[in-house]
Amino acid sequence: MSDLYARHRAVLPDWLALYYAEPIEITHGEGRYVWDADGTRYLDFFGGILTTMTAHALPEVTKAVSEQAGRIIHSSTLYLDRPMIDLAERIASLSGIPDARVFFTTSGTEANDAALLLATTYRRSNQLLAMRNSYHGRSFTAVGITGNRGWSPTSLSPLQTLYVHGGVRTRGPYAHLSDAEFIAACVADLEDLLGQTRGGVAALIAEPVQGVGGFTAPPDGLYAAFREVLDRHGILWITDEVQTGWGRTGEHFWGWQAHGESGPPDLLTFAKGIGNGMSIGGVVARAEIMNCLDANSISTFGGSPVTMAAGLANLTYLLEHDLQGNARRVGGLLIERLRAVAAQIPGVREVRGRGLMIGVELVKPGTDEADPDAASAVLEAAREGGLLIGKGGGHNTSVLRLAPPLSLTVAEAEEGAGILEHALRVL
Repeated sequence: MSDLYARHRAVLPDWLALYYAEPIEITHGEGRYVWDADGTRYLDFFGGILTTMTAHALPEVTKAVSEQAGRIIHSSTLYLDRPMIDLAERIASLSGIPDARVFFTTSGTEANDAALLLATTYRRSNQLLAMRNSYHGRSFTAVGITGNRGWSPTSLSPLQTLYVHGGVRTRGPYAHLSDAEFIAACVADLEDLLGQTRGGVAALIAEPVQGVGGFTAPPDGLYAAFREVLDRHGILWITDEVQTGWGRTGEHFWGWQAHGESGPPDLLTFAKGIGNGMSIGGVVARAEIMNCLDANSISTFGGSPVTMAAGLANLTYLLEHDLQGNARRVGGLLIERLRAVAAQIPGVREVRGRGLMIGVELVKPGTDEADPDAASAVLEAAREGGLLIGKGGGHNTSVLRLAPPLSLTVAEAEEGAGILEHALRVL
């Protein structure tokens, strides 16, 4: 055990998860690569959990942070904050939500927490709908709407949460149906569930692509079909874009746009990639919803001048360099390359995803049983080969998660696929 690992264990919680049997300390990065304390270089296919969205040490972002820090680091939301207003204007315009207002937080957990406060206050109800296999954060309220046992340490909650089918296409009671039949069955389940509630449900919160759940997604149009039911009951739709936002899926800038036939969501939460490593989260909502609170509120650190400067520079770079288009092109090539590999390996059940948000689900060969030990072994083998990836999945954490920075090149995608292929063949 390294000295740093021993110090970590002595002072930090046992439940603070670490990757690898011998955890590594990442000391610096550049582009799509990072280096550990021993000088070993790794191709980064996880980006600090989908957070380093454009590139490590992106000059435009580091310059913006340095220049703003040289002026003023902090003032709080009690004062006018030009970088915060500039970024809010851009996000409101990009969100697709009419008459949008933006509230900044420091994380996705806090963003979802704020969205729940708004929805329950606006609807005067503590009843929530969430998706099975979902994950929405670490706070007390976010845990209360998380449909993933591995990330839900308590059943206590101020909310009454009911879980809906639909977030996982290839498992569960509707997996054998066609896409159209799958959507119809999930809508029928939603209708039946609402028939059992008392009073008005506040909102449905859903990840367009489930992140921690293993990059699972429903057929396009499911949430549009849900929206038609929700609208009849006055129920709000919250889209959790913490992992899917900013063009990562390639085909759309926001995950909700694959389900946009019935209009935009009422609330949208975001975080992770927009700061490229800086702590930014937030909520976008229609003005009538955002302004429904009748008490004062502030955010001490949300909307910090430094993080807002980083977000503005990062968003500008992403749009000007069409990183959404790059995610679509390079991600499509990577998915096809991995599917060709998977066809030769019995332990791979499925390669799924969109853009640069790709899941590789592992099972015990010849069965449909999740294989978390295999996932751990591949994670270790990939690191030994020079590739950092993630894990997830509602079925015993047996999904490898690949989410590199959106500037990934074709050559780097091929390099990563080659390392992962070798790691998978260890199975």
